[in-house]
Amino acid sequence: EGPYLKSKGRARDAARIGILTWRSLLIMSRDWKYFWSRLVLYMLLALSIGTIFIDIGHSLSSVVVRISAMFVFVSFLILLSVCGVPAHIDEIKIYSHEDSNRHSGTLVFLLGHFLASIPFLFLVSISSSLVFYFLIGLRNEFSFLMYFIITIFMCLLANEALMMIVAYIWLETYKCTLTLICLYVIMMLVAGYFRIRDAIPAAVWDYPLSYISFHTYAVQGLVENEYVDTSFAVGATRTIPGVQAVRG
Repeated sequence: EGPYLKSKGRARDAARIGILTWRSLLIMSRDWKYFWSRLVLYMLLALSIGTIFIDIGHSLSSVVVRISAMFVFVSFLILLSVCGVPAHIDEIKIYSHEDSNRHSGTLVFLLGHFLASIPFLFLVSISSSLVFYFLIGLRNEFSFLMYFIITIFMCLLANEALMMIVAYIWLETYKCTLTLICLYVIMMLVAGYFRIRDAIPAAVWDYPLSYISFHTYAVQGLVENEYVDTSFAVGATRTIPGVQAVRG
């Protein structure tokens, strides 16, 4: 009878998820460590890369430069997210106390934190992407712009999940930061930019690492978004498709 009364007095999972989501939203909006510092860093990164790669044109010779800009933007955007590690650790410590008192379960905490992070991640995605997109001079169509923003958003969302897992394992800022940087470097190496994926050694590097790396899918998606259904003039009479220009 005792456990029944205790369970009867507890809020439903949906209500607890809603409460935790709202609480996380308030904490994230008030604490600069969560997303506001990342927003500033992402904007500075977008401005820096955009001004470095500005006025690269749309000729055949600009293809490699534009791909480099997109790779640098995606890679450094993810790399700078390590500044949010302390906030994740603080959130997990709060959850540990609540879990010991049976106020919230693991799934409830994860869903609440995940849902609360979505609007902030979308904010930093759209703001930094807009700056980068127009400074670089990517395709001037709304559908391509939205694809770019959504790709960056999904990449950051996947990265947020990775950060939560690493923070939960270590619960220490130094170890979490070191682990994440090592993972990011490996994912950058196998993303297909430094060496095409077909030429990467099959064992370990190509499979499974290049398939796990979300850099791979982000860069590939952004490149295809930019160069599918385009063509470049080669000489006076010949043209080649944009995809062929990317492949060299």
